[in-house]
Amino acid sequence: MIDLAGNRTLGQYLYDCLKAEGITEIFGVPGDYNFSLLDTLEEYDGIEFINGRNELNAGYAADAYARVKGMSALITTFGVGEMSACNAVAGAYSENVPLIHIVGSPKSMIQKEKELAHHTLMDGDFDVFRKVYEHITSYTAILTPENAGREIPEAIRIAKEKKKPVYLVVAIDLITKPVISHTEPSQNKTKTNDDALQSAVEHIRKMLEDVKKAVLLVDMKTLRYNLQGSVQQLAEQLNVPVASLMQGKSVFDESHPLYIGVYGGAFGSKEVAQAVEEADCIIAVGAVWSDVNTSKGTAKLNPLKMIEVQPDSLKVGVASYMNVNGEDVLNALKEIGYRQKESVGTTSFPYDTMVGDPTAPLEAASYYPRIQQMLKEHDIVVTETGTFYYGMSQVRLPKGATYIAQGGWQSIGYATPAAFGACIADRNRRVLLFTGDGSIQLTAQEISSMLENGCKPIVFILNNNGYTIEKFLNVKVDIEKQEYNEIPEWEYTKLAEAFGEEAFTARVRTNGELDDAIKKAQEMNAEKLSLIEMIVKDQMDGPEYLNKIRQYLETQEKQN
Repeated sequence: MIDLAGNRTLGQYLYDCLKAEGITEIFGVPGDYNFSLLDTLEEYDGIEFINGRNELNAGYAADAYARVKGMSALITTFGVGEMSACNAVAGAYSENVPLIHIVGSPKSMIQKEKELAHHTLMDGDFDVFRKVYEHITSYTAILTPENAGREIPEAIRIAKEKKKPVYLVVAIDLITKPVISHTEPSQNKTKTNDDALQSAVEHIRKMLEDVKKAVLLVDMKTLRYNLQGSVQQLAEQLNVPVASLMQGKSVFDESHPLYIGVYGGAFGSKEVAQAVEEADCIIAVGAVWSDVNTSKGTAKLNPLKMIEVQPDSLKVGVASYMNVNGEDVLNALKEIGYRQKESVGTTSFPYDTMVGDPTAPLEAASYYPRIQQMLKEHDIVVTETGTFYYGMSQVRLPKGATYIAQGGWQSIGYATPAAFGACIADRNRRVLLFTGDGSIQLTAQEISSMLENGCKPIVFILNNNGYTIEKFLNVKVDIEKQEYNEIPEWEYTKLAEAFGEEAFTARVRTNGELDDAIKKAQEMNAEKLSLIEMIVKDQMDGPEYLNKIRQYLETQEKQN
């Protein structure tokens, strides 16, 4: 509980609460309605303001920061600033990321008198933007000195509990007012309904009696709700193979002998698909049944054979059990007495073997194995929505690696600011960014932020001449006619120079040139940012996963 004694101002109390959650940096962009927030932060010990190049990018950076540290904060100005950040906050909502969005608004009297202030819709309505945020956050509140002691802890509690963004708006003249003392509500953790859990365990025990082959399927919410440790213990206790869904990549240690890969329905590894679809029982933990995770409906998962564990509920076959904590369920399953006799065996992964002559031009089949080989334990791997997203899903990550990608929201341009946010979240870990030429043109400004803040990620830009991912997905029109998917040619290796800083850069066209660039980038990693532009000859060269998606879409189009 934060001490409200000593005449803490609203701004100070807000930062006290954020600091107590482990937040040591806040992202944002200055604006005249958030000056008091930023002035207070300048004088505050223990939290640094990280200035983004625009609010959208700052929101993306805050999203990734929360994925690394558990929670983040974003400060924008009223109207223009918060509307710019909407896309990023909506993405955090979609992806279950707890982010505290703080908005500085016009003075109280201006709002009371309904003046036609700048950054408004010129209609005297100062609540319209908060109402917008009601749909893309889990909680909104207008802060005052009278309610701050209640509303700030409540917003943080909801963000932590629901793993969603929340929204707080405060008038610029109230930031320096003392908070009126208020007893914070006790935060009692929701307890499991023991009767429901016991009934569920008995149901599962009977279900497992005739099971010879079971499999664990893990996804995003396993990570968001910190269930990874319990899942790994369960897998080892049951001796069952573990696969992840696309949005749950890196949830389970991919170097673990029980891990078999990403399940991608008709598009992913046939070996993984066989293990999952032919299992007598599937234990799915934290699954989100999105079109990405179900591989456009090609996933063949029998619900009658499924035990679906969610953070606060459980489904066994068609029976639902509410008010049961996911971790309690996993702990109970460890004691259920089932252990698979058949060993998992050795699993092969798509990019385990290096291929491609050093003089041969770059192709997906040759550069993904090289990427897999260069990864190290505890790396933070940030992948853009695009061709890289599908190829990197099949790269086997080393122990302790964190994988950041927007699998559900899929906002093109997310990854570059996200990589910046990841660098700020943990300066002791290596960050690698995998993005495309189309994607980086949306948010390239954050390369400047990386350089300004001393970040040294290794950046890979796949130059395949345009929005190749869109060309793959649009099967209705010939590629040559999709002029809207073409983009200007940039000199990507000159970005650092344009931003007034130095970096290691390389333009590579062959496997050997990529090998040399990776070696030099790894040598330079402690000294400066590295940027490697990978130029491919065939703009439609893609990973096997993406090729299968296009084949599926073409078949569907012919049938329509």
